[in-house]
Amino acid sequence: MADSYNGVPVPQNGERISYKDGRIQVPARPIIPFIEGDGTGRDIWKASVRVFDAAVEKAYGGKRKVAWYEIFAGEKAKAKFNDWLPQESVEAIREFRVAIKGPLTTPVGGGIRSLNVTLRQVLDLYACIRPVKYYKGTPSPVKNPERMNVVIFRENTEDVYAGVEWEQGTPEVAKLIEFLNKDMLKGGKKQVRTDSGIGIKPISVFATKRLVRMAIQHALENGLKTVTLVHKGNIQKFTEGAFRKWGYELATEEFRDKVVTERESWIIDNKDKNPNLTAEQNAALVEPGLEFAPPEFGKSVAAEVRSVLDSIYATHGHAAWKKKLMINDRIADSIFQQVVTRADEYSVLATPNLNGDYISDACAAQVGGLGIAPGANVGDGYAVFEATHGTAPKYADKDVINPGSVMLSGVMMFRFLGWNEAADLIESGLERTIEKKTVTYDFERLMQGATKVSTSKFGDAIIENMSAGVLATA
Repeated sequence: MADSYNGVPVPQNGERISYKDGRIQVPARPIIPFIEGDGTGRDIWKASVRVFDAAVEKAYGGKRKVAWYEIFAGEKAKAKFNDWLPQESVEAIREFRVAIKGPLTTPVGGGIRSLNVTLRQVLDLYACIRPVKYYKGTPSPVKNPERMNVVIFRENTEDVYAGVEWEQGTPEVAKLIEFLNKDMLKGGKKQVRTDSGIGIKPISVFATKRLVRMAIQHALENGLKTVTLVHKGNIQKFTEGAFRKWGYELATEEFRDKVVTERESWIIDNKDKNPNLTAEQNAALVEPGLEFAPPEFGKSVAAEVRSVLDSIYATHGHAAWKKKLMINDRIADSIFQQVVTRADEYSVLATPNLNGDYISDACAAQVGGLGIAPGANVGDGYAVFEATHGTAPKYADKDVINPGSVMLSGVMMFRFLGWNEAADLIESGLERTIEKKTVTYDFERLMQGATKVSTSKFGDAIIENMSAGVLATA
């Protein structure tokens, strides 16, 4: 372990988090790097770190304590080191494994496209995890926001975010278009217009399966009911359609005794209800209108029915499937409607990168918006927790912004560490404060009879409203 990073000495009163046998090992006084963030990040970090320390103290009575360690990225790093993302900051996260950050500016012009995307890629933080739940009293544009309680697992390294693209009008894009039109699309009706910019959308077996694996493990460990694969496979058959296919493969290959797919549940339930049902009759129930399909298709569905019943009816039949984790899938545009009309039917969403970006913000809008939406970027043995909103520079240093996104990202971080008592205190303090209508300006303008407070005063109120709880041992 280095003595310092970016010229800042490593805290002597803390220890590094380690990783062994697929699990992090957390000491009583872990060193956790933080990036305060740009713009309003300075205000929300000051309030949040006081809440974090108060929760840890109240939960563990001094037996546990975070040794905070500042590292640099964004505007502060640019000013200090003339580098938007110093390599030593990345190395510090590698060394200490868990970090938390405020919002960062995306540099305009050349160089790094996005500091957030860069951190995810260089540390292989392949899962963006976004829990979205309702806290009592939070203003919402929907009638039943309490129905929303989902965790979104968004693949973080591929899709259009891979950044493989060529600008319109360049020699490189002209060469690519010529290759596509003359070789790959030769003899067909499709052609790429010569005045196009081109982007590549890679989705791999490897990245899909490790993302879906993490989503399923989370659902099983937390007793959740469903994992839904969100995709646009009806149009993008070999990328997002493949995400769906590979997700189902992973689920049934690695978690066979613990899961049932939605289609399997139909087949098994039909058999449960009528044990004398033939495979052909069962197939007709699974695929309405099957009598109008080509005979070969009908035979393939009947064969699928036989395969499912032969392989898992003994373990999943007689209603046993109802106690298994359900793996299903939904078309991306459909899920936008369903998280509004029937949000309580979904527990975990596993998505390719772009779909996850959209759907996480759409879900957050129902329960208070990005100002209170937490997030984490997690890999194998590494995690960076972060505010999900922007830097809002015009409000910087005015002590007015809602710090909920960073605070709830801290809740995620403490749960990742296994410090659930501290996480519970922060959540209970936040919810009680909102219920009492003591809120920052973004909520106050939407709530009748609310008291508007500053960022720092909101933090004070959360600390005051933390329930006592039972002190845990180290």
